[in-house]
Amino acid sequence: MSNSFDMEVFLVAMLTGWHATRQRHLKQANIIKADIAKRWQRETPWAWQRKHLAWFLENRMSHRSDATRYYLLTVRLLARCLHKLWVFNL
Repeated sequence: MSNSFDMEVFLVAMLTGWHATRQRHLKQANIIKADIAKRWQRETPWAWQRKHLAWFLENRMSHRSDATRYYLLTVRLLARCLHKLWVFNL
């Protein structure tokens, strides 16, 4: 099912701004989706909980550079698309 889920369709209402910014968010959202699916077997964002996104930020991004703040923006965008009031900090 992970191949049939289209992250672009999921995020289209929230994606605004420059084309490069939208593409970066889509690429990062797909990376997040793949990592969560591999670790937690949660194929779509509707199956995610806050702990899944927090795990991604803490464990997959902790060793990365400060450029990972853009992943934080993408995670916040995903939470907003899910209509959740989750708060994330790096």
